[in-house]
Amino acid sequence: MTVFIETVDTENIRWIDARFDLKDSAWGREGFAAEHVKGAIHWDLESDLSDMASKNGRHPMPDKEQLTQLFQAAGLELTDTIVVYDQGGSPYAARAWWLLTYAGFENAHISRVGFEELKQRGIATSTESVSYPASSVVPAFHDQLLATRSDVQQIVDGKELGVLIDARSAERYAGTSEPIDAVAGRIPGARNYDWSQLVSNQAFRTDEEFGNLLLPKEPAVVYCGSGVTAAALYAMLTEKQHEGLKLYVGSYSDWISDEDSVVEFDRDEHPEAADDQTKAVLAKLIEEGYTGEMLMKKFEYEKSLLQDKE
Repeated sequence: MTVFIETVDTENIRWIDARFDLKDSAWGREGFAAEHVKGAIHWDLESDLSDMASKNGRHPMPDKEQLTQLFQAAGLELTDTIVVYDQGGSPYAARAWWLLTYAGFENAHISRVGFEELKQRGIATSTESVSYPASSVVPAFHDQLLATRSDVQQIVDGKELGVLIDARSAERYAGTSEPIDAVAGRIPGARNYDWSQLVSNQAFRTDEEFGNLLLPKEPAVVYCGSGVTAAALYAMLTEKQHEGLKLYVGSYSDWISDEDSVVEFDRDEHPEAADDQTKAVLAKLIEEGYTGEMLMKKFEYEKSLLQDKE
């Protein structure tokens, strides 16, 4: 399947502008108002492509009714050829593309290059907003493309076949650095591929091969922190003909929202198993009923108190 394309055709394509900046949520809308691809509409990560009222992660997925309303308001039909772009080498167009693919839009694509490069290539632009007559499109939702926390738990528990792929940086995957989420680490058993490796000069590279990460027909669930950057890796795996893919949209931020969810992380040094104080602390916490990730956090805290006394 061809996901990433290069085109400047504005006559036969429905364009969607997905520019966004996590540090300035108004940036994308303002940029669109200033100039955009001719005929494009703008979809905002947080007001259109997420349900921020939901508790299922940091950028929760809209429900089917919300998505249907979004597509109908845009005047889209399932047969439309659609190209989504953002500022280039960012994951926001991929988020929109994944939602369109999930909803059955078989001719949806991502522009390999961003808005400024499209302009350099001569694409027609406009400062005028355009609206389309609302459609009555009925999405053909492909639920097999979506993974829930329960689905992921089944893989972690060994009850379902599947590989978990963490699209975050190596440091966040290892748990040695966590600038966003409250708990550092990863979903147990996950493999790592930093999605940003797919980007060069604000454009997506399509020459990457994933043989060392995943077999072409190996079932896999891709996740990141909030399901946004994972969409870019999911898109590239799809481009490379990988099958059996699912996206855990809630991702790590949803996983750790359940205190019973276990996480793992790398350590330079493991707790000294032979240390009597360590064993006593661990035994006490288990007796008190701590389990999983909460046991880990409490154990680290109690150990730090012991170290302070030394």
